[in-house]
Amino acid sequence: MIVLGLTGSIGMGKSTTARMFVEEGVPVHDADATVHALYAGKAAPLVEEAFPGTVTDGVVDRARLGKRVLGNPEAMKRLEAIVHPLVREAESAFLEKARAEGHRLAVLDIPLLFETGGADRVDHVLVVTAPDLVQRERVMDRAGMTEERFRELLARQLPDAEKRRRADFIIDTSLGMDAARAKVRDLIRVLTAMDREKEAREDA
Repeated sequence: MIVLGLTGSIGMGKSTTARMFVEEGVPVHDADATVHALYAGKAAPLVEEAFPGTVTDGVVDRARLGKRVLGNPEAMKRLEAIVHPLVREAESAFLEKARAEGHRLAVLDIPLLFETGGADRVDHVLVVTAPDLVQRERVMDRAGMTEERFRELLARQLPDAEKRRRADFIIDTSLGMDAARAKVRDLIRVLTAMDREKEAREDA
């Protein structure tokens, strides 16, 4: 089975692209959704221990936690040391299930894939991108987004140009949904064919 890492900076269309893979029958593991689930489960007591007062009724209050860790590199490292191993545990279980079900391709949707060393855990990397102006418009349209928050988020992410340089595949999401969907379908064909060839070589 081929494992494809899907990533892209904020506002680049990563979530929409991930849904396109799901619509084509490809299993996708969403790291953000996993974190949300962990904040209401396994991670909550660990986060409360590290950051007292950030958990309410057994669920991490993301706004309170954000105030404690954003702009504080040491606190962010402490949080990542709690969350990242739990996300990887869920990721491993997802991949094991996908293999057992006979899928030739599985996608790991990881927002900070390069920043957290996730590229080492996948066979290929797909980066979604869009021009700066399109990115800015999309992000600033989000509820509660401010210029300061946008700058903070960008500062945590590798520049888009560097992500594109490191990518195996790129999809420009500013060209429209149909164009992106066609690229996704082409990529699925290419990667599943690669997996078949690999299987044939191993069986030979």
